[in-house]
Amino acid sequence: MGDEVRDGVSLTNLDQPLFDGAEATKRDLVDYLDAVRDRIIPELRDRPLSVIRVLRGQAPFMQKNVPKYTPPWVRTVPLWAESSRREVSYALCNDRRTLLWFANQRAVEYHPTLIRADRQAHPTYLVLDIDPPPTDAFRLAVRAAHLVRQALADAGLAGAVKTSGAKGVHVFVPVETQAAIDDVAAATRAIAARAERLDPALATTAYIREDRGNKVFLDSTRAGGATVVAAYSPRVRPGAPVSFPVAWEELDRVTPADFTVHTAARLIADGDPWADRMPTPQPLSSDIVEEGRAIPVARVQAMHEGKRRARARRG
Repeated sequence: MGDEVRDGVSLTNLDQPLFDGAEATKRDLVDYLDAVRDRIIPELRDRPLSVIRVLRGQAPFMQKNVPKYTPPWVRTVPLWAESSRREVSYALCNDRRTLLWFANQRAVEYHPTLIRADRQAHPTYLVLDIDPPPTDAFRLAVRAAHLVRQALADAGLAGAVKTSGAKGVHVFVPVETQAAIDDVAAATRAIAARAERLDPALATTAYIREDRGNKVFLDSTRAGGATVVAAYSPRVRPGAPVSFPVAWEELDRVTPADFTVHTAARLIADGDPWADRMPTPQPLSSDIVEEGRAIPVARVQAMHEGKRRARARRG
């Protein structure tokens, strides 16, 4: 069935299909992650990690809490999970051995937090998750990404861009280490609102899906302890695509299918395009933070609006 050992980690059933539609085996996943380990591990290091695993015969599922059989050499950190109202033991994928162990567990996607375990009050990035409608998805996402880039430039900021590995685009803006969670969240809302105003026929900040029409959603809720799929992470999508860094000037000429577990490592070669294109950490101006503080938090606003609409339907 194709078993071997790397860095002390037993790798099993390597010749099995990875998942339906992947056009890849478990070996392809392991080989890819091992090939890009020096690029992806810096994106995961010291960040509480959630992974999406695909076990044979089961639907994909997200794993936050490490299983009881996790080896003792896998570093973990306890964090309170508000969604489940309990403390969760998250893994820290800080080395090759841990990455290989996750790959052997059929962990396909890697979603680190925007905070580091030792600095939980200070996110390292401001992130805009650009989520297009189903029709003509990636082309619209790219157009919206350029709106975000313009809004950032108008605010004196710069970011790096990558494909999400699905249909959208992620824009990452590194922020100075003293930036507080609430300030970064507020600035993210302000940038999204400014980008929306640049072309309201294309982009929207409406959190409720039915309110978006056929527009691109500028998701400003990736803040604080939220996770975003890491650069170079594979995705559980047909063809096993990878979330891949792209130069802004190349964004209009690529598609998500250009970057897969079969092609991405070769495209990287000896470089690290994500690290190379990432600007230095930047301060957030008080103006952009204050502007964002006046904008309601999308999830909270959507929750209240949902309740209001439910009452209206009952009445």
